[in-house]
Amino acid sequence: MSRSKLREKVFRLLFRIEFHEREEFQSQKDAFFLEEEQEQMTEEEQGQVAQRCEQIKEKLADIDALLSERTTGWSIQRIGKVELAILRLAVYEIEFDESIPVSVSINEAVELAKRYGAEESSGFINGVLAKFADKE
Repeated sequence: MSRSKLREKVFRLLFRIEFHEREEFQSQKDAFFLEEEQEQMTEEEQGQVAQRCEQIKEKLADIDALLSERTTGWSIQRIGKVELAILRLAVYEIEFDESIPVSVSINEAVELAKRYGAEESSGFINGVLAKFADKE
């Protein structure tokens, strides 16, 4: 499975758990992997998705603080859940995963926003993440 497809799975799991208490992560993760579409994933791919979600979850306070700094006029609670999940994934990649170029993280986030977000989501995502690229 491509990195883009794995990233999409991570986004979808992050989005799903946003509707549940943090303590329910394990049960939500299990349910996610039991869905019919997920059966096409190997155990290794499921492990990669779960591991990345865990890594993001561990850094969530840091990620949200970074987002708050760069989204003037937007509180974390005001950002739509789709956009928030995409931003958290991208910010994690930009700030904590040196193996992924910033431009790739931004481009992939914009593509996810085009696919899953509202009409203006991709522009919003691009604008927020551009502020992270400027620091590089």
